[in-house]
Amino acid sequence: MIFSIDPASCVACLACARVCPTDAVAVEEPLVRIVDEACIRCGRCLPACPHGAVEVAGELGRAISIAATGAGSIILGTEVAAYFYPATPEQVINACYAAGFRSVYRGVIGDELVAGEYLKLWDDEAWGTVIRSTDPVVVETITAEYPELVPYLAPITYPQVAEARYLRALHGPTMKVVYAGVCPPSNSTDLDAGITFMDLEQLLKLRGISVLEQKEYFTRIPEERRRHISAAGGMPLAMLEEVRQSSARFRKIRGLESLPGLAHAISVDRLDLGFVDFLSCEGSLDHPLSGPREEFFWRRSVVARSEPPRSQIPVVDQGVVASVGAVFAIHPRRVAPEPAAVSSILKLIGLGPNGRPWDCRACGFNTCQAFAEAAALGRATLRQCTPYQERRAEDAQLAAAVDVLTGLSTFKVLRDRIQYEVERSKRSLEGFAVLFIDLDHFKILNDRYGHEAGNDVLRAVANEIHSAVRASDLAARYGGDEFVVILTRTDLAGANRVAEALRAGIEGVGRRLGYEVGMVTASVGVAEFNPSHPSEGDLLVVADRALYQAKAGGRNTVGISADGPSDPAIGFSHG
Repeated sequence: MIFSIDPASCVACLACARVCPTDAVAVEEPLVRIVDEACIRCGRCLPACPHGAVEVAGELGRAISIAATGAGSIILGTEVAAYFYPATPEQVINACYAAGFRSVYRGVIGDELVAGEYLKLWDDEAWGTVIRSTDPVVVETITAEYPELVPYLAPITYPQVAEARYLRALHGPTMKVVYAGVCPPSNSTDLDAGITFMDLEQLLKLRGISVLEQKEYFTRIPEERRRHISAAGGMPLAMLEEVRQSSARFRKIRGLESLPGLAHAISVDRLDLGFVDFLSCEGSLDHPLSGPREEFFWRRSVVARSEPPRSQIPVVDQGVVASVGAVFAIHPRRVAPEPAAVSSILKLIGLGPNGRPWDCRACGFNTCQAFAEAAALGRATLRQCTPYQERRAEDAQLAAAVDVLTGLSTFKVLRDRIQYEVERSKRSLEGFAVLFIDLDHFKILNDRYGHEAGNDVLRAVANEIHSAVRASDLAARYGGDEFVVILTRTDLAGANRVAEALRAGIEGVGRRLGYEVGMVTASVGVAEFNPSHPSEGDLLVVADRALYQAKAGGRNTVGISADGPSDPAIGFSHG
């Protein structure tokens, strides 16, 4: 069974990459593809994709060829009743016969064979930990990602494989066997073709067969009809009934997310967990290929109604000898990325405010390290990294010419303009001044009245500043609730007058917006660049010192730098 991505439908939203447990989604922007050798066929990418770009296809061509010979067998997964509903199981089986299959089975034989072996294991209490091995997704993940758990897998094959071996022992070694279900084992030499139910539907259509037009009763005596000792999936019914309450020898685990904990308990803590009933989801009916998860209980109800009463005698011919054993090889798939590439990506991501990795999991990985390793292998992209994208957005905003919220110039424009004014001032010997404005109680206002109210205040203050300066001056938003004004050809005394006017105007903004007295005020720091005493110091730093002097003086004041960047002497005046 092959999972692939249709380039025509894919918009590279990377939803599939976020849910893939084995990093099998390769991001080769603008294209996204599934790496088959890393895919475990868990199907999580199928419902995750909002654009229907993930496609699943079995070995339909082989199955059609086998059906055309009239000598092959097909094994149907138990969930077939739900997929072809409202057609009955009898109609589906009749349709498979009409399509050319010599014999049609419903998976009961395989479940019975495997259940018998599990029952033998259960009766032998010598083992310490055994992990159920009937789920191909779990087995594929363990052999690829958790080799330390391989020795604990039950040495029993999948029910589909066990049934295929039984059929060859019964009908001869040349018998071709097709399996149709939601999760056929991959790379199994015992199955000649594995197809999905969608493939089976297509096969019947190509063979000119309509399921709903078939008889609602068996047109041939079915190969097997009833279970004896098994439940669907190959578990012994007697074993399940014994542990229905609680048992130290039996643990039920669902979901691949539990594998790290299981591996730690077994290989590190050395715990004997007994029989571990481990499935990647709640059985095959819960597999994403079965349909929407919200219809799980409906599917279970349909399948339960289609099950005939249990047989009182064995349904497996004891005279037919077929192997049910399995050997699991370790298949490491993960290629180690280049350490330098990983370090480079981690550097781009950066650290959180506390100096530690973000590890926010927004990208779909548990840690930044795991994400960086996947990205270095081309299995992820920095577009998935939220902190990186937020920083890029901040950088882009700083690089823009106009602040989106206030309409004033941005920090980058401010920096470029200051540099320009310094050079112009040196040539013309005309000084200029800088005002550094900070709203005094903006955080309190935000917390009390909300961020939208805060945005309204910022816009109103920006309008006040813009209307108070000349066309030759520059008003910019420095960041947050801080503003900077460049006053060209202005000395310290003139800048102080403008600062006082702005301070009073901003106080008036608060009154006009209806806030209590003192809620909307500003402190202003004033600094001058004097071309007769040029300095390499930062004029904004000097103005910032003057601003904080004004803050220390009680807020709603103007702090004045007594000289340029080379002189730290600062004073302030009250409004």
